[in-house]
Amino acid sequence: MKVAVAGCCHGALDKMYETLELLQRRHNVRPDLLLCCGDFQAVRNEADLRCMAVPAKYRHMQTFYRYYSGEKKAPVLTVFIGGNHEASNHLQELPYGGWVAPNIYYLGYAGVVRFRGVRIGGISGIFKSHDYRKGHFECPPYNQQTIRSAYHVRNIEVFKLKQLKRPIDIFMSHDWPRSIYHYGNKNQLLKMKSFFRQEVESNTLGSPAASELLQHLKPTYWFSAHLHVKFAAFMQHQTNSKEELPKATKFLALDKCLPHRDFLQIIDVEHDPSAGDSLEYDAEWIAVLKATNSLINVTQTSWNMPENNGLHAKWDYSVTEEAIKEVLEELNHNLKIPCNFTLTAACYDPSKPQKKVEPVHTINPQTTEFCAQFGLTDINDRIQQVKEEGSVRGEHEEEEEEEEMDSTGSAEEPSEYNTDNSGLSSINPDEIMLDEEGGDEDLSTCSVDPSPDHPPDFSASFSDIRIMPDSMAVSSDDAMDSTNEELEKSGVSQQVEEKSLNERPLKRIGGNENGNSGIKKIKRRNQAIYAAEEEDKTE
Repeated sequence: MKVAVAGCCHGALDKMYETLELLQRRHNVRPDLLLCCGDFQAVRNEADLRCMAVPAKYRHMQTFYRYYSGEKKAPVLTVFIGGNHEASNHLQELPYGGWVAPNIYYLGYAGVVRFRGVRIGGISGIFKSHDYRKGHFECPPYNQQTIRSAYHVRNIEVFKLKQLKRPIDIFMSHDWPRSIYHYGNKNQLLKMKSFFRQEVESNTLGSPAASELLQHLKPTYWFSAHLHVKFAAFMQHQTNSKEELPKATKFLALDKCLPHRDFLQIIDVEHDPSAGDSLEYDAEWIAVLKATNSLINVTQTSWNMPENNGLHAKWDYSVTEEAIKEVLEELNHNLKIPCNFTLTAACYDPSKPQKKVEPVHTINPQTTEFCAQFGLTDINDRIQQVKEEGSVRGEHEEEEEEEEMDSTGSAEEPSEYNTDNSGLSSINPDEIMLDEEGGDEDLSTCSVDPSPDHPPDFSASFSDIRIMPDSMAVSSDDAMDSTNEELEKSGVSQQVEEKSLNERPLKRIGGNENGNSGIKKIKRRNQAIYAAEEEDKTE
């Protein structure tokens, strides 16, 4: 079957689907499935915009709300993971995955599903070390720390995925697996993005958690986005025994969705012709969720996953064939994911803007149903329980403080803000550094700048499908030719490229002309990445 893969969508759903429709008209190529590797931006309303960690100038309503409301429907089944610029409050409603709109499915914090027999996995967010060992404790309304930490990868999701034994066909992550650049045309990458050099040479570019998963899962395909550059690689995995067959992963990073960018890739994937056209649960993944349910943590407390170090009675949570069989029996061997999408928030109305609407912590009926069916903990329900328990404790503490104040005449007033600043102790080079205009404003009063109701028609700027150019050859630097042959065999050979009708020079982005040292700077690498986007916003 044909699978279309997109990079950072940034809410431009109309643009993506118009590209696919044009592909069908011009070339009679109709993808059966669309995958998106994060920064999908499923923004339903103004409150969702406030829960997206970007400077105010990047907060635009875009077009997802039309699919959420039912005004439009995705023309092809779309499966996506979360990135680091999302409506975190919306995606948080579906920690185990679910429908964000008809025909558009979110994989959750981590997840595995099946489509036509093809096994598709993914992990949402980006890696940041100081949040990695925490639980999923964040909930709206977010503060300046939690609006960022909400999209940071946690060790429990990586641990769950590492319990999988059956082969994975396709895997998605938002940030790149660390070291993957050593298995592709690294020199060409550094020609396109010279500001990556220091991190590439020090082997600090990308996610160590994703790299760990890549070595464990060994999927046939791995797709990423985040860095806004297209890059391919071919990684031959080492075998653990002589009996084990050699495995290799074809890696592809996609560019962001812009009219003049090559942001879409079409691949041919072997599938089961007898399988239906419905998205399905993966029985092994469900069994793993059940086995690891007791490990769920919804606090800020850092902790390590069980391992064979003498400190844990159990460290292997992989599941048996019997456990997988039990899941199948529970479902009566019907793995079809129910189409139970439900509206859980008001939809944006261009004629009635609601700039003061506040985000709320919502329990999504899809998650409630999923957890009840498989005996799992509803993470959001548990977060609310912890908050309520904390409120009760807080009331008792206040009573004790009042008694103490009556006897001593004074009491220390509790702080209104979270004093844990660990989230600010280091800089993640894979994030946009929020400047004062966009990051330090009051989240409850931030500006909302909806996009026009009638976006321009981009179809005139699309070019033909073509063979992948030499610049995207998949190889290590010392084995270019042999790996190109592997790429041709893999089916990663077609791509849709968009070019603008008029070449536009990129704007030069520099520091503050007035030399204002009080403004936080965007790192040089991120300046260059987002320069093209700033150009598009101003024209």
